[in-house]
Amino acid sequence: MIGIVLLIGAVTLLYVYLKWTFSYWDRKGFPSAGATIPFGVLDSVRQGRRSFGMAIYDLYNSTKEPVIGMYLTIRPALLVRDAQLAHDVLVKYFASFHDRGVYVDEENDPMSAGLFSLEGASWKNLRTKLSPSFTSGKLKAMFETSDAVGDKLVAHLKKQLPESGSKEVELKSLISTYAVDIIASTIFGLDVDSFADPKNEFLQISKLVNRNTFSDIVRGASSFLYPALEKLFVKIGWKQEAFERMRELSNRTVDLREKNNIVRKDLLQLLLQLRNQGKISTDDTVWTAESSKNGVKSMSKDLIAGQLFLFYAAGFETTASTTSFTLYELTQHPEVMAKAQEDVRQAIEKHGGLTYDAISDMKYLEACVMETARKYPALPILNRVCTQDYPVPDSKLVIKKGTPIVISLIGMHRDPEYFPNPLTYQPERYLDENKNFRQAAYMPFGEGPRHCIGLRMGKVNVKIAVAKILSNFDLEIRKEKREIEFGANGVTLMPKEGVPVRISRKK
Repeated sequence: MIGIVLLIGAVTLLYVYLKWTFSYWDRKGFPSAGATIPFGVLDSVRQGRRSFGMAIYDLYNSTKEPVIGMYLTIRPALLVRDAQLAHDVLVKYFASFHDRGVYVDEENDPMSAGLFSLEGASWKNLRTKLSPSFTSGKLKAMFETSDAVGDKLVAHLKKQLPESGSKEVELKSLISTYAVDIIASTIFGLDVDSFADPKNEFLQISKLVNRNTFSDIVRGASSFLYPALEKLFVKIGWKQEAFERMRELSNRTVDLREKNNIVRKDLLQLLLQLRNQGKISTDDTVWTAESSKNGVKSMSKDLIAGQLFLFYAAGFETTASTTSFTLYELTQHPEVMAKAQEDVRQAIEKHGGLTYDAISDMKYLEACVMETARKYPALPILNRVCTQDYPVPDSKLVIKKGTPIVISLIGMHRDPEYFPNPLTYQPERYLDENKNFRQAAYMPFGEGPRHCIGLRMGKVNVKIAVAKILSNFDLEIRKEKREIEFGANGVTLMPKEGVPVRISRKK
């Protein structure tokens, strides 16, 4: 009898708790989405029908409210739909939204202290120190390494194609291998050729990072939605194989560089400068990283590993998806492909080859990459957390400190209010004489002080791959246009059936 009473009491308390939790936005006076208890707006994710970003996109399309309350499971959050307000949150009112609100523990888990996750003064300090890593001069110095990976891509593709006729190639997996090698070479400083050696250590670790197992899903969700829970997981020693192997590889590479005084023109070399000298040289010709006289290290090896892992995670999928989606769209728009091919040809002819300056001079190809990033933002959402109470303009609403903020990039980028004919691929949107979109709504790489620090490096790597393929191969035009369908897994936009394109050797 006592057991039954206790059970009824527990069920009643749970019911009251859930009703109270899922009435949060009603109590605060905000318009809100109808919530499915206990998963809220993520119920379609639980059912395996939508990915996280597309579930938020569905909510974006279901309302016209500038801000709308939602529930990420039992955690209340706000979706900001209005483009100008979203832009202001990231730029004008950055002081009230300067953190992402995701898991980070600098003291006990330094590998978690990547630039993406860091908060407040710690983030600002590291951002300032890392900024000299991505100057045009530094990227130009690294270009030779990236170009060599592009040559390996071309050589591998030529081996796969018949002497005459075309062959269907799944671009996403092909370019993913290119992306892995770009990251390994220009960021980790490893001599890797995953086309020739698909069992190399870095590629195997990359596969672990991109798994979609139950434990990986739990840890990813806790890092984003429940940082305190992720801290508990780390505290009890629940290790993640991918992180541990990346840490070991990074630390081993750092030891090798420092022991043998090896100098390479890559991002790791610049992080070693910061570790040994306290700063990254603003002289783009200086790459040495000898220790200062006092021998004090300003960065631990684990902190370096955290930055390298972040740049891997941010650069790998962005490069692979943006490149493959760009090429796919070109096969559906022959007039755009012709302009892109001519742009590449003229730049190469002008600069005597595919150089960094030639890549920088490909203005139409740049517009193609920008349009791809609009239609297929690598990260379909941006997230922040309110760090001090913020009154919503032109209303009586107040966003309270600690409230998670979500911006649906794919929602705004595909909203006809901001981009006319949003599903039409139009690189001309970004040419000065044709601009016809709402500038505040375009932010595929973030905006404001926390915009993507590696933006220019990412664009260079994408343009190298596209330019190499357009210069060496013919892409078959699709007779019928077809939109890419997205899978239900992952944070990024993952094509459900790959990115198939028919390719032949250049005639």
